[in-house]
Amino acid sequence: MLTDPLRPHSSYDRAAAARILFGLAGDDLLRPIAPALGDRRSIEFREEVLRPAGGSHLTAGQLSYVLRYLQPCPTYLVTSASARITWRDSDGIVNVAHTGPLGATVPVLAREAALALWRMLAGSAALARRTAALTRDERAILAATTTDRVPLDIFRTGVDAAAKTLVQHAYLAGQTTCTTPAEFARALLDSGVFRTVAGTWYWSLQATTYRRGIIPASFITYAGQVRYSVDTTIALRALKDAQLEKARALAERARAANVELETLLDDGHGTTPSSAAQYAGLASGERPRCPAQVTHEVDGHRASVLNLVAQAFVETFVHLADLVEVVPTAAVAAKEIPASISEVFEVPDMTCSHCTRTITRALGELGVAPPEFDLVTKRVIASFPSDDVRDRCFDAIRERGYTVVPVT
Repeated sequence: MLTDPLRPHSSYDRAAAARILFGLAGDDLLRPIAPALGDRRSIEFREEVLRPAGGSHLTAGQLSYVLRYLQPCPTYLVTSASARITWRDSDGIVNVAHTGPLGATVPVLAREAALALWRMLAGSAALARRTAALTRDERAILAATTTDRVPLDIFRTGVDAAAKTLVQHAYLAGQTTCTTPAEFARALLDSGVFRTVAGTWYWSLQATTYRRGIIPASFITYAGQVRYSVDTTIALRALKDAQLEKARALAERARAANVELETLLDDGHGTTPSSAAQYAGLASGERPRCPAQVTHEVDGHRASVLNLVAQAFVETFVHLADLVEVVPTAAVAAKEIPASISEVFEVPDMTCSHCTRTITRALGELGVAPPEFDLVTKRVIASFPSDDVRDRCFDAIRERGYTVVPVT
């Protein structure tokens, strides 16, 4: 008897998932965080200027990725960041991101805003109570329809996606009239860019392009608001359609070979196993929609989880702009590969369960047992049989767009 690779996702229902998430959020879960004046602090960063390849506006690695994985998006539409920075946030966790015309302030404050909202979510008695009250069917719907499944993790990922949206679009700040990080963040919110990203991007497009410091988009300003250019809209639609077709093709291959989708996803750049099954289950002509984007009627007005997340994130970011000083440091960056075997290392751009699955697959292909992960501290614990295997594993992780930093 053949197994069906879509069987674990039989409860897939985006409309129902949207209602469940909105009920979990309520009207009290997500709100801006306004730190006290006593919370003033300084955060240092190290910067590495990106060097474009000859004849291109992209680095060699970015160009290779665009040509191999970002088709049919034209190369001219892809904007690169100007520099790559590393820093430790207020929780002492190492981070890596890219910067544009507004500098390091945007990614550093975006991280601080995300941390503040994550703490609020983790300490929310209301979310804990509503999660405990979910029925078995509701839990099955969330598990089948979302990547992270657990309500707390789903909302955390939503906040992280908002942070990535701001950081990536800041590469385009020079195409707007905004001159400060706070002004730019509010412009994105007022122009509906967070909603646009949720409706036109797909998850792995944001994750993989973010790690590489690129964005397949350009801005125009119309009636005082920023908008995607026409060619950006066309390219994003084509990329999403290609992703849907890839998902359906993978599902057909899995059915024909009587194997699980996981075994066919080995490059770490495309569709996740869960989204491949979900996309493949859509009716012909049907397009996926972010559950957080669905609007609901509340007290005579329309609201959505996405709007709640975006507004809470942007206002928290703006509050922090007056409290956090972001300064460069002259410290020498640590080498990414230690001279001897290290079983503990950090992956600063690892943010969710998809990242852990990608890294696990990369190591597994080289015979390394599944590692242990801590998504909060970005730490990974793995056992390598030799220096050579360790180095090859680190290279494999980097090839998938991640950073490897040893713990000293």
